Amino acid sequence: MLRAGVLPMTAPAVPWRDVAARLQPFVARRVPACDVDDVLQDVLLRMHRGLDSVRDDDRLTSWMFQIARAAIADRGRDRARHPVAARGDGDATAGDTADTAEPGSAAAALASCLTMFVARLPSPYREAVTLVELDGLTTQAAAERAGVSVSGMKSRVQRGRARLRCMLEDCCDIAVDPRGGVVDVEPRAPGPCRCA
Repeated sequence: MLRAGVLPMTAPAVPWRDVAARLQPFVARRVPACDVDDVLQDVLLRMHRGLDSVRDDDRLTSWMFQIARAAIADRGRDRARHPVAARGDGDATAGDTADTAEPGSAAAALASCLTMFVARLPSPYREAVTLVELDGLTTQAAAERAGVSVSGMKSRVQRGRARLRCMLEDCCDIAVDPRGGVVDVEPRAPGPCRCA
């Protein structure tokens, strides 16, 4: 006999709506409202794929919440890795920064010329920054696509970011607020810089 609140593993069909209803408040307390459905879908998919690995019906509830916590953590890491893509409607990429920043703002001005600076990076760094920062791929996916190790891709992205920062700082005086948001951009000299 199963305890109340434990979903039967031997049933012909798992009551996915019941599982979703039970997990929804847990997920909603831990992620932004715009991400709840996506995280919940990810949890249900992970559960479906791993259902055969659960041998003890008594542990199903803890397993279910363990998967939910992992999916929530993964979403948090994705948002931290791609903060520009995490803003907006969820379909934005880092290349859309000018579209997500307030029109006429310093951040929008800086974002409008960002791809120009990325294009000036040396080849391995340009590819790495484009794949990870602009296309929004994970470091592992970018490494597979470029045919390099994950640590090699991390190194390229890190060095590409550093070079990009130097290029931007050589072009413009960039003022940021305590949270790192761009508040003002002033060109250092007249020329190719279009950031202001």
